[in-house]
Amino acid sequence: MSRRFSSKFGLALASILASTALCPALAEMAEKPAPASVAADKASPADQLRKVFADSDEASLKRNPVIAIFRGDLRYADRLGDFYSDASAKAEKMASQADLANLRRIKRASLSAVDQLAYDVFAYQTQLTLKSYAPEIVPLTIVRPIDHFNGIHTFYPSFASGQGAAPFKSTLDYENNLKRHKNYAKMIDDAIVQFRKGLKTGVVQPRLTVEIMITQLDGIIAEGVEKSTFYGPISKFPESMSAGDKARFAAEYATVIRDVITPAHARLRDFLKNDYLPKSRAGVGLVHMKGGEKLYNFLIESNTTLPMKAGEVHALGLSEVARITAEMDSIRQKVGFKGTLAEFFAHLRTDPKFKPKTKQELVDGYYAIGKKVDAQIGKFFSTLPKTPLEIRYYEPYREKNSAGASYESGVYDAAKPANNRPGVFYFNTYDLPSRTTPGMETLYLHEAAPGHHFQISLAQENDALPAFMRYGGNTAFVEGWALYAESLWDEMGMESDPYSRFGGLDDEMLRAMRLVVDSGLHAKGWTRERAIEYMLANSSMGKTDAVAEVERYIAYPGQALAYKVGQLTILRLRAKAEKALGGKFDLKAFHAEILMTGALPMTILERKIDAWIARVQK
Repeated sequence: MSRRFSSKFGLALASILASTALCPALAEMAEKPAPASVAADKASPADQLRKVFADSDEASLKRNPVIAIFRGDLRYADRLGDFYSDASAKAEKMASQADLANLRRIKRASLSAVDQLAYDVFAYQTQLTLKSYAPEIVPLTIVRPIDHFNGIHTFYPSFASGQGAAPFKSTLDYENNLKRHKNYAKMIDDAIVQFRKGLKTGVVQPRLTVEIMITQLDGIIAEGVEKSTFYGPISKFPESMSAGDKARFAAEYATVIRDVITPAHARLRDFLKNDYLPKSRAGVGLVHMKGGEKLYNFLIESNTTLPMKAGEVHALGLSEVARITAEMDSIRQKVGFKGTLAEFFAHLRTDPKFKPKTKQELVDGYYAIGKKVDAQIGKFFSTLPKTPLEIRYYEPYREKNSAGASYESGVYDAAKPANNRPGVFYFNTYDLPSRTTPGMETLYLHEAAPGHHFQISLAQENDALPAFMRYGGNTAFVEGWALYAESLWDEMGMESDPYSRFGGLDDEMLRAMRLVVDSGLHAKGWTRERAIEYMLANSSMGKTDAVAEVERYIAYPGQALAYKVGQLTILRLRAKAEKALGGKFDLKAFHAEILMTGALPMTILERKIDAWIARVQK
């Protein structure tokens, strides 16, 4: 799973490579600023388009400073922004309306083919944003501002820890962080205001989510001051900082943690426990929430970029589960296991030979896998990321309720190396005895190379793309690509051991089960327990992982659908191209076509591949 940042919390939550040689129009857009002396009505359509993109991006960065920080842009680094207020929602809607109006003033037919592609993607993304602020949707979302998976309280501690995206290389960085802390406390209070509105309208979070949030907040509060995640930057001062500044910041950070951050956490915890929890809903799925069916239909479309319905999603999931089950059973027979497939799952969960002994064993194992991938990757991709990759396990404060793994984007800017930071592949070591090793290679292919780290880093490193294509995206493309990357195991010489191949199937099964379970929870009224049982019955994943996955789907409806839908679309497009091109098909070229113009919605991606096939056939 990719997490660039959590702001108006979704995938930018996402995750795009362009080549000057292959995309000259986009390169020109990036390299030739429109002359200030040229009136807008006399500018070329291409110049007008570039200005719409640039103006929209700059305005967005001012409204959402945390996005700028993730991009290495520190102009607004003394603030976090405004995520949860009514004014924030109104500002985002108005900005999208203005963007769309400005775009439609440009004659699309006058643009080059590549510019038309950028036009279409911008239009699609802006229209989708406007749908999210529609009068029938906002009352169902804004009054549920945070949950246990996507919440400022789960994102910000890591961000501000000294090991996250926020920089700590100068006295100004440390001062900016203190200012952001006060902004953070205000956001906590804004969230409480929205929760209170939801209590009045009857649109509330499930009890399970509220109970987990209370536990999370208890854990953060219990860290105290000097053991607080927020105190982390004090233990890693830059060498150039004076002794006086170090002493000053140590005192100021302790004060703000004690007098600002902890009281804010306590206010939220106490409100949730005393006022909100008693009125939260028992049913975990959106089907149990007022307006939930309408919201879930929107979330399916926004996450898959396709006009799918819950029943269609559920049926597709059941079909994929059946297909993968048959492949799993063939491996059970291949290794000579005499029991049933369910007994084989139990064997993989419990046999000590499939369990890591230490966290460091997992770290070492992933680095070894990385070297193996590095030796092969050049055969399949013409451009490799410059952004370094680090491998880390989740911090203790968030490991229990985190997914099995995730990726956080880095920054690479040759012109501003001081702002650079690596991309990070996080994996989960909570309840280490419940973890198993057969899926490690697949997990690396998905989260690191050639999955999220490749796709996201290559996008950000390429300044030939407009910013919204470098840093934006959609879940179906971002997660679909990462799941497609897993499918390259055979061609890359990975998963040669049958147990590793089974681990790969187990990971693919997870994404297939998500279609069944997510739609089951939110459209068919499944309980948390039924969803967990279904996942354990159809895979070898441990119960700890199954619980975390199901609780993630409860908090984040629709997002988990995008993986399989995106992967199946890319696989289908590859099969179409191979059939149409025969001996002219080149896998490097296909991968370039998929990646080199950004994270496209599935319908636009298909049109692009169809056009590429037609060009190659000539």
